Formats: sequence, structure tokens, C-alpha cells
Amino acid sequence: MINDETRELIAFYNVENLFLPDPPPVHKLDPTLSGLRNWDVRKYRNKLFKISHVFQLIKESEKVLPMLIGLAEIQGREPLEELVQLEPFKSNYGILHYESMDERGVDVALLYDKAKIEVVSSEPISYFFEIEDDNPANYDTTRDILFCKMKFRGKIINVFVVHLPSKREKDVNKPKRDYILNDMRNRAEELLSKTEPVIILGDFNENPDDENLIKLLYGDSSDKILKNPYVDLFRKGIFSTFHFKDGLLFDQIILSDDFFDENALIQFKNAKVFNSEKLRTWDRKPTGRPFRTFAGSRYLGGYSDHFPVFVACSIKEPKP
Repeated sequence: MINDETRELIAFYNVENLFLPDPPPVHKLDPTLSGLRNWDVRKYRNKLFKISHVFQLIKESEKVLPMLIGLAEIQGREPLEELVQLEPFKSNYGILHYESMDERGVDVALLYDKAKIEVVSSEPISYFFEIEDDNPANYDTTRDILFCKMKFRGKIINVFVVHLPSKREKDVNKPKRDYILNDMRNRAEELLSKTEPVIILGDFNENPDDENLIKLLYGDSSDKILKNPYVDLFRKGIFSTFHFKDGLLFDQIILSDDFFDENALIQFKNAKVFNSEKLRTWDRKPTGRPFRTFAGSRYLGGYSDHFPVFVACSIKEPKP
């Protein structure tokens, strides 16, 4: 029997504030639902077009659309329903999304090609953190992690979509990321003990060489259970987002060993930051950065402050 190979992509994109347009305020100083300045229907429609155009560019470049697309900074399900009706999705993609208790109302989501992927189950994983005061009822929340158990060609794949707490205010959120990543590692190890492949993709708000993400790759017995192909890209100075002068690779796709087995159905081939020239700033320095939608409260009309990332895999198909 001779094997023929096809190619599939698994992607993640922090889309920077995909929110529904705000209704006109009763008073000028009233806060908006989105928290954005003058977020109206025209800007919302432009945002949807820009995101769909990103995936059209990926399709033109790679000759295939990703079969799985993790998304971050989504506010509600309705923008996703409108997005998947556009080219190149053409209503062929399903949506997995849950409302979280994030203070900004932003969630993660997963789009999947309905012709290729069967959803077995999905659920949000929520985290609550105690606030140090005299009221035990006070707690802090963050964005949920989306967990999906899926089948591709009859084979189980477990997918976690994450958008970890951000680095701000002297990284006050680091203990939260520590806790969540340790929980992710434990969950991944349990699934791998059942010989079920694992993918963890998202915006980790940490670089691939940060201690937390290195620890994520190792099980309790110090054996390596996951691989992060974005380590090599980061060492080469390839970034997905920027903060002032610093290039960052917060957006990553981490895979279990199953994807590196030469006999597996789905085999990892390469990882990429899709930093197409069409997604970059062109009228300001430094160049080579994502053309973002906002700079602070100033509307720029771009795509996102992050580049999308994806991994390409080969699929071995038996051929008579």
C-alpha cells in the first residue's frame, strides 16, 4: 500500500477587539459597551472584512484554509456568526464559543471546517482568584480556556484555546498565568496518558523561552510531553506582536509528541508567523509591525495588533 499526502493547517489569531458596534450613547460621556471610542457599524464591518481577508491571504499563500482556527479577543458569538458567512469561509465553518466572566467581556473561540472535523464535546474552563481583602466573597476572574475534543478522520484530537492574563502593571498577573499553565500541563498529561493527542494554541502573553512555557512542556516525571515549534522562530527574531521596541512571540501552537511521529495520521511539518507584507504597517516607523485597528484610543483601521500563526501538517492517506 502506497501513502499519498495532503496538507492541513491549524491556526491561531488574536484579532484585537472584535466587538459588536456600540449603540448611540444617550449622553456623550456615557461609557460604551465595547469600551472603544466611536465603535460604529462602519468600523465593525471593516473589521469583519479585514479578518476574513487575512484568511483569504493565507489561503492564497498556502493553497488551503486552516481546518482549525483559534481566535482571541472576541466579544460574544454574533460577530463570529457574521464572520463565517464571509469569503473565504462561506458558512462552511462551525463555531465553538462560550461567554466568559472576563472584565472586558472578551473570549476565545474555535472555528472548524465542518467537512473535516467532528466535534465530540466542548466546554469552557474557568478560573477564579481570591482578592486579598477582608471580604471572602470577592474574587477576580480572567478569560476562560476553551477545551474541545474533536475527531479528524476518526482520530481524537484535544484542543485547548488560551488567552492568558496580560503582562501589565509590573506583571501583576504572573501568578495567574503560573497557575493556569500548571493546570494546563496537568490536563495535557492526563489526556496523553490515554494516548490522546493534544494541541494548546493561543496568546500566552509569554515568549517561548519564558520559564512558564518551558515548564509546560515537561510532565511530572520530567519527561518531555509537549513540543513548541515557536521556540526556534523566536530565536531567529520572528515575532507576532510588539510592545514599544520589544518584539514578542506570545502567539504559539504547542503540540504533543503524536504530531511528530512519522507513522501518525497528522504529522507536523513547519510552523509559521503569517507576517505578510499586506498585514504590516506601511506609513510609519519602525516597519514590519502589524497594522493594528487601534493605537490607544486612536482608530487606525487596520487588521490587528498581532499577526496570525499556524502550523502546517501533512496527512497520510492510504492509497490502493
